[in-house]
Amino acid sequence: MKLYFQVLLASVLLAGCSNGSDSANEETEPVSWTIADTVLFPADRSLVRPEDGVFLADGRLIVADLRYGLIKLAANGSATPFGNFEAAGFSSAPGPQQGGPNGVHLSHDGKYILVADVFSGKIYRTEIASETTEVVFNHKSTVNTAISDSTGAIWFTQSTDGIGEERMFAAVDTPMGDGALYRLARNTDGTYAEEPELLVEGLDFANGFYLDEDKRTLYLSETVANRVLAFDLDIESGSVGARKTLAEIPTPDNMRLADDGSLWVASPLANRVYALDTETGETRIVFDAQSEKGAELLVEWNSRGERGESRLDILGPDLQGEMPGVLTGIIVDGGNRPIFVSGLGDALVRLNR
Repeated sequence: MKLYFQVLLASVLLAGCSNGSDSANEETEPVSWTIADTVLFPADRSLVRPEDGVFLADGRLIVADLRYGLIKLAANGSATPFGNFEAAGFSSAPGPQQGGPNGVHLSHDGKYILVADVFSGKIYRTEIASETTEVVFNHKSTVNTAISDSTGAIWFTQSTDGIGEERMFAAVDTPMGDGALYRLARNTDGTYAEEPELLVEGLDFANGFYLDEDKRTLYLSETVANRVLAFDLDIESGSVGARKTLAEIPTPDNMRLADDGSLWVASPLANRVYALDTETGETRIVFDAQSEKGAELLVEWNSRGERGESRLDILGPDLQGEMPGVLTGIIVDGGNRPIFVSGLGDALVRLNR
């Protein structure tokens, strides 16, 4: 397995997707994969809704899981619950109190993992060293993604003004305009403010986002509006400027900044991952799992949306094709590690060259 990772790493380096390249004098083509270039991970398909995930500094892979909150995946695919979410009140039992771990991000200082619960509205913080978890905020509505900045404040998206899986999917089905972006300030004693500040409202299913403090820009997926937004970002004051459309792509979801500076954005309905130029908004496909039938269903999705008709029945096996579930994210970092595509199925997809 170690040899496999070394071979994959070498391929990624040659493709120009990591911090290095084979030769500074050689030109490299932009990296891209299709479903044929992938393998399922783990091979036994033992995950449950691995929506998103992160690599820790030591290389451990941590992903969301509907049963345990978070799980740790070893290189051989074996899975171990991570963070003792049950002690923090997390419930995996179906019903009104069931948790839905969604966005997974490292804290800015690297000491914690923040998990947004899209069913319950809770934001969990897991200390990596002790593998213990606490609820740092319980929002009144769905929380899709939570990310901390260099001041320790937590920014998070509200997909819709309601709680539970049924409400979440209703907002996917029909534009509701009740998505939002919030900021939860951190106090000088390390605690958090009692209430978050509403920064942006009126969004059609606010989803994944990314804080680029170096470029002073916040990028945000407005899923049901089929667009990626960009906002001027002021970390010191905890504010954003007016919204601008960076790019229009089908149903943008989770996003990560790749090593080449492009913004990689997952698209569930297109069954693809797009790379966006953050200066121009130009897009290219870096991973493509779209089938011929899936392309037809994407057209049908948009057509029904224009007519105001229900379309949730489209989110099924015909749309996902050979993917193990609906595609929702990309796990990529600057540590020269394998790249994974995440989703709502029972496995990740590992990209091979």
